[in-house]
Amino acid sequence: MFGKRTTFGGNTPGVGEVPRPIASPPPSTTAAAASAPIRRASDTDGIGARGRTTDEVLDVRAPVDAARDQNYFQTKSAIFNALIDSIDLSQLATMESQAAREEIRDIVAEIIALKSIVMSISEQEDLLEDICNDVLGYGPLEPLLARDDIADIMVNGSQKCYIEVAGKVRLTNVRFRDDAHLMNVCQRIVSQVGRRVDEGSPICDARLPDGSRVNVIAPPLAIDGAALTIRKFKKDKLTLGQLVKYNSISPEGAEVLRILGRVRANVLISGGTGSGKTTLLNCLTAFIEKDERVITCEDSAELQLQQPHVVRLETRPPNLEGEGEITMRDLIKNCLRMRPERIIVGEVRGPEAFDLLQAMNTGHDGSMGTLHANSPREALSRLESMITMGGYALPSRTIREMVVSSIDVIVQAARLRDGSRRITHITEVLGMEGDVIVTQDVFVYDIMGEDAGGMLLGKHRSTGITKPQFTERARYFNEEANLVEALEKANTEQHELLGR
Repeated sequence: MFGKRTTFGGNTPGVGEVPRPIASPPPSTTAAAASAPIRRASDTDGIGARGRTTDEVLDVRAPVDAARDQNYFQTKSAIFNALIDSIDLSQLATMESQAAREEIRDIVAEIIALKSIVMSISEQEDLLEDICNDVLGYGPLEPLLARDDIADIMVNGSQKCYIEVAGKVRLTNVRFRDDAHLMNVCQRIVSQVGRRVDEGSPICDARLPDGSRVNVIAPPLAIDGAALTIRKFKKDKLTLGQLVKYNSISPEGAEVLRILGRVRANVLISGGTGSGKTTLLNCLTAFIEKDERVITCEDSAELQLQQPHVVRLETRPPNLEGEGEITMRDLIKNCLRMRPERIIVGEVRGPEAFDLLQAMNTGHDGSMGTLHANSPREALSRLESMITMGGYALPSRTIREMVVSSIDVIVQAARLRDGSRRITHITEVLGMEGDVIVTQDVFVYDIMGEDAGGMLLGKHRSTGITKPQFTERARYFNEEANLVEALEKANTEQHELLGR
């Protein structure tokens, strides 16, 4: 299937004809766009979780046997060199990922037998899997990427890899052979979306095929080796029902969020890093009608909208000559010419805030976006600051009036100190009193203490509002009865709780 194979004899693999350069594997493989040919084993071999249980891999206390790692590396390096000499890797471009893995495994097993390497069955399986991951995937990261309970992967140089599980950051025993190997994996990832990372362009944002967010910062900016950060997305997209199950929001609060998504309210999702803003945005977009034309604008495409009529736009960094950059402002301005019914901005970071507010205020009801802020009031201040950063010489009152006329509701998400994520505020923007924006909380989350295990105890409560300002919009979409029922139920539960 790969073309010619060499014949092995004794303890030394034979050397066949010089393999042709590796062509880029097809999109179906996990390393669909390797940025450069593998020239020798040292470019791709890495040290993963060989022969260790999952708990040991994720346990900071699990010892790393340096001698065993060195022996494993030497064995793997010899086998990898023999593999490269014996197959034509360019033919990977014509094969499915699973078929290529089976072929590689067959040849590696043959090399192990002919070189008389003594290995247990489990050790051989670990080595086979590692080599397949190096050739077709992301090397030592593959076992971590395969786990759905890991939220973040943080690689600090070649010798340290941390993960976030259940809101807690833990050190793993996964590591790369050296800095060159780590950079090789980084190049594979970013080249999949047509980007590059090197000394000339040491900072890069990219994404994996499943939408997971990737950031790479390379030397000389990263002093101790490249830093790779992956924000993983779950294979099964979270829903509002699951957020209720995880106590991120109360059932009544979830019903209010469903209605906000349904009645085309302009929603701004605010929160700190890792608070679940993008996840919450995905949940709200689930209630967009299937006949609406939705256009998303993102730095790296992460949103997973399920509607059939979705156009996804992504920014582009400048090329080697410093030209060709497409900013978020360019995308938002262009999508206004594309007849959108809703505009979804993955994250508002700068002067594009002005363009988003303009869009919300000119017939694109139901538009949504996220930004970094620690409270609803701070989110409004940040919007004003970002518009000012764009060079607009507008009075503060004019900017605030624009914000008030554009934003209907701010939903605040937070990652608490115990690692849990909660929706802490559903706040509507009412209007202006003098030069001050008036807001009103509909739902808030109160922390009441913590249990013996250090987990925070709290409860979502209604503030007693029975007819928020968006009730009229709910009436227009025949959702007023559901809104009133949810708020009355929340208020009744609140009164019962106070009476105990």
